[in-house]
Amino acid sequence: MVLDNLEPKRVFEIFEEISQIPHGSYNTQKIADYIESFGKRLNLNTIRDKYNNIIIKKPKTADSASDTPVIIQGHMDMVCAKDEKCDINLETDALRLDCDGEYVFAKGTTLGADDGIALAYALAILEADDIAHPPIECVFTVDEEVGMLGANALDMSNLQGKYLLNIDSEVEGEFCVSCAGGATVKAIMPIKKTDNDYQSTVKIEISGLLGGHSGVEIDKGRANANILMGELLKEISQYTAFDIVSMDGGQKDNAIPKSACTVISTPDVEVIKRVAKNKEEEFSTRYKHTGDNIKISVSEVSKKQGYKSEITRLLSAVTDGVREMSQYIDNLVETSSNLGVIRTNNDSITVTFSVRSSVNEKKTELINEITGLSKECGCDVEVSGEYPPWEYSRNSRLQELCKRVYKEQYGKEPEIMAIHAGLECGIFASKISGLQCISFGPNLLDIHTTNERMEIKSVERVFEFLKAILKEI
Repeated sequence: MVLDNLEPKRVFEIFEEISQIPHGSYNTQKIADYIESFGKRLNLNTIRDKYNNIIIKKPKTADSASDTPVIIQGHMDMVCAKDEKCDINLETDALRLDCDGEYVFAKGTTLGADDGIALAYALAILEADDIAHPPIECVFTVDEEVGMLGANALDMSNLQGKYLLNIDSEVEGEFCVSCAGGATVKAIMPIKKTDNDYQSTVKIEISGLLGGHSGVEIDKGRANANILMGELLKEISQYTAFDIVSMDGGQKDNAIPKSACTVISTPDVEVIKRVAKNKEEEFSTRYKHTGDNIKISVSEVSKKQGYKSEITRLLSAVTDGVREMSQYIDNLVETSSNLGVIRTNNDSITVTFSVRSSVNEKKTELINEITGLSKECGCDVEVSGEYPPWEYSRNSRLQELCKRVYKEQYGKEPEIMAIHAGLECGIFASKISGLQCISFGPNLLDIHTTNERMEIKSVERVFEFLKAILKEI
């Protein structure tokens, strides 16, 4: 075994065993078999549902004074990515682990430390007979990376824990104490051919934007290509008539779009070129500090029939980007929206928004606002993929205990932070009344890429921290 000489020995042995089992999202049958067999081998209460989520319960140790169960939680699935020349089939083959004395990594592929290290920690504690702990409920969920599907489907009536230790963070010394909830809002706008017979058809392309993740980079002030296109079309409408032929922009609802393309029919191409040139200069000045390199091109294409649409009105009126910052956590975006994707179909244009907020009422308020505005513009609206926020608690005993134990071990205060994206903690907290949660983990670098690596000494320190937390609780 490659990791035989690393400490904590059993944690790394289990991690290497896990790495031999394919466990990408939607491919968790075999890893669930492994975890289920692990629990049954130890004669522990092991529950597996039809989705492959697993709960393993272990009674408290004799030296623990607490009868309140603690939930240790992580997800089974990993993001599967590989280098172009790598011959591994991530659906069927084992990972090829290696280490350089400082980090563990996989040759040519992602490592899966997100969230394989949580599985290794939890299983090592279940197996150990020399770690003091209260009753523990280890929960292993599936398909977190593709929408937290396992946690959403999990029947939590089997859980009695009042504290949740989520081991799904990537920076040692950072404690995550809140996350955003979210939803996807689709506005579907019907389009009808007009009787206008404009002499020219032009393609307008906006490109050169940085884009980014709508949770992580939404506060960077970066340009949204779909929003810029709406502003450009509104400006054009002040000088000449046009009909929409097609409009497409962005790739994913949760990504800030880097480019957009619109085809319009018009009686005056030169006006459009002049307005586009002026707007390019205006946009470049506006976003000169964000790193965006905005370009607008206008080119004539073969003549096509245009459609009547209120899309320009919708794009001009909708709020995009940061709506509100947190009152309690410095530099945390509380509420935001991202107009991520526009697609033209045969008889409609679909506009897709990603809505996020760490306060449930604010999330609902923003969804209702976008829905109302879209309907005013003649759209049908679909809301899907809704998941709850994990709201910040200023009176969490678990947070205070973790902070104290961390300071005793490390000699300094941890960083308390939150993320403007989803974590499974939000789902658990929404289903279990009064649940206190915290998320932490060892140093993982470049997760979800083939450069992913896990710091060996950090794994050891965080395991000692986890054991100390269980002892203190």
